[in-house]
Amino acid sequence: MFFGIIILVQGIYFFNDFNEVNQVDTKQTKWLALQNTIDSLKLDNINYKPTIYPFNPNFITDFKGYKLGMSVAEIDRLLAYRKQNKFVNSAEEFQAVTKVSDSLLNVISPYFKFPDWVKNKKDNFQTFAKKDFSKPEKITVQDINQATKEELMKVYGVGDKISDRILEQKIKHGAFVSMEQMDDIWGLSPEVIEKLKSSFVVKSALNAKKININNASVKELSQFPFFRYQLAKDIVIYRTMNGNITFEDLSKIKGFPVEKIKIIALYLEF
Repeated sequence: MFFGIIILVQGIYFFNDFNEVNQVDTKQTKWLALQNTIDSLKLDNINYKPTIYPFNPNFITDFKGYKLGMSVAEIDRLLAYRKQNKFVNSAEEFQAVTKVSDSLLNVISPYFKFPDWVKNKKDNFQTFAKKDFSKPEKITVQDINQATKEELMKVYGVGDKISDRILEQKIKHGAFVSMEQMDDIWGLSPEVIEKLKSSFVVKSALNAKKININNASVKELSQFPFFRYQLAKDIVIYRTMNGNITFEDLSKIKGFPVEKIKIIALYLEF
């Protein structure tokens, strides 16, 4: 019987893999060691909130609207409104068009960024409302090249930043030669441009920076506000092959902006 017990113990030892138990324990220990890191990453993912940058709600795309939490129907209402060439100019108008909930509007409206003329609209209206209409106000047409920032901002629709852009454009050219150059000011609507034209004209352009198109080098021509490097090269090539350039030759030069030819010519010396 004692001999039988010895054989049984040896059989158990032979047929059982004690190393496998140790191996499982080792894997479990490694997993437990990583568990704190995994739990921390899960918590970070739960607490993550995407950064929202200021944006104009008139240009919300399907993807942008989805990320903001808008429904498909709400996004479609906005897109249909914009197809009519209409704009929302306040958070209230945005809600009226899209039908978003008050809770969602409260979350996203602080990030709405409207153009300068929209933000100044209320102030301009209040100033307009306070005017005394008992006597007609005489409109004095001023020289755009002598206008100050404050004088430009008196025009309805011209705010702080747009007035700065107008003055920066004047400095770049030395002086405006035509009120048509207001079309090149970013942010000016056709309606505001018409108001500027009724209040300002070009009376003197003596300070306009001019360039001699027949003597200037490629580098000098490329630094001219209306010309890019490739056009500067094409001007020199045309000049080399055909002699001195005249006003009539400008439209024959490859890539020359013919739609602005009359304005550009006023900055050129032939």
